[in-house]
Amino acid sequence: MILSDHPVHIILLVLFVIMATIQAWYWLAYYRKPAFFENEAVESREALPPLSVIICARNEAENLRRFLPAVLKQDYPSYEVIVVNDCSEDNTYDVLGDLMKVYPHLKVSSIQKDPGFTHAKKLAMLIGIKASSNDILVFTDADCHPVSDRWLRAVAQTWSEKTEIVIGYGGMAAEKGLLNKFIRHETLIIAMQYFGMAMAGVPYMGVGRNLSYRRSFFFARGGFGPFSHLMSGDDDLFVNRNATPDNLSLMLSPDSFTLSVAPGSFSEWAKQRKRHFTTAVHYKGADKIRLLIEPLSRVCYYGLLIAMLVMLASWPVVLLIALARLVMRSVILKRAGDTFSEKGLWYFSLFFDILSPVVNSFFYLTGKRKGKGREVWK
Repeated sequence: MILSDHPVHIILLVLFVIMATIQAWYWLAYYRKPAFFENEAVESREALPPLSVIICARNEAENLRRFLPAVLKQDYPSYEVIVVNDCSEDNTYDVLGDLMKVYPHLKVSSIQKDPGFTHAKKLAMLIGIKASSNDILVFTDADCHPVSDRWLRAVAQTWSEKTEIVIGYGGMAAEKGLLNKFIRHETLIIAMQYFGMAMAGVPYMGVGRNLSYRRSFFFARGGFGPFSHLMSGDDDLFVNRNATPDNLSLMLSPDSFTLSVAPGSFSEWAKQRKRHFTTAVHYKGADKIRLLIEPLSRVCYYGLLIAMLVMLASWPVVLLIALARLVMRSVILKRAGDTFSEKGLWYFSLFFDILSPVVNSFFYLTGKRKGKGREVWK
């Protein structure tokens, strides 16, 4: 018998179909959009706007030595790079001094350490923004590098007269090991999420590893606004508060991507994810609901799938639905891998799909603290 007539089985089947439908909705309405986006090569333009690249660094001497030259050697006619040396205690000052001798468009602002005053990365960003000479600002991190010397051309190509914010993809560098693949998979899924929702008219975040907005817009909107006191959220909360379907543009050409050093251990990655969850609670209400429904429906989906297969309740129908979802997800994820230059991650699709909500639930629950907690810069 294909369909069970037992009342409990029928209820479970109905719930399973509802959860599978919700999952299909997210993948087809949101995640599919960037996956099937047709990339276009960055074209040369005669008139390119001057840009100011801002990088905040605290104790990042080695990363600046490795990655800053890739930013300083961009194939772009007019730009400056402002590095804010925020209370570094390593040899960041010396590294930047050596680079300034070679690259005259590198500028450095420094914040001296004050034992009686703790501050967030937002202060360093504000100093960098005020020190900039140009209206269009581009942000990346010290442990990050563009994948192409035409990165800034890709940024400039995205801008139009009505654009106020541009979001880009900041991936994680590929290394050996399952943890690295899982981190890259999660980074890709999150990008599919915020790019897809932006394409659907509900933008909610961007990443500071690859972000651009107007200096004039930043000050007109009150800077970091009501979130200035938070130790994090300098990127996603600014976008969440100020982005609209009309003023937001997306960078999806291959030259526009950046790569960061992936966390080398689970504990290091956990700190990053927990920090993100502390800012996500400040998103707009509708965004929080959208972001909650997908992982919740996924947990319910897998729970119902296992229960129905164990009970052999309408198992042919259940297996057919599960197979259809797996194929849909694999196809979209493989295409997304092509769009974001993340090859091969779809092979681990099923395993990571089950693992992700479990791991992220762990991060969320263990990241909640009573009281102020220990403050971190980034």
